[in-house]
Amino acid sequence: MEVEVYAPRGHDPQTPHTRDEVYIVFSSTGTFMRDGERVPFGPGDFLFVPAGMDHRFEDFSDDFVTWVLFYGPEGGESDEA
Repeated sequence: MEVEVYAPRGHDPQTPHTRDEVYIVFSSTGTFMRDGERVPFGPGDFLFVPAGMDHRFEDFSDDFVTWVLFYGPEGGESDEA
């Protein structure tokens, strides 16, 4: 498992990752785009993204900070036999 603080400014340049991930929003509000679906987010929200899925934070304020946890095998948990 890897744990990081993620705090982009202006825009979120993310591309799909090779491992499953979880975000725990620390500060800010905005919109989270995951696989074409957009949902509002705020402090304390828990957001899951499977490996390989398109996602990004949108319309967030300058105080945006989130914890991101990458875990499991490359390709995501669904690849485990």
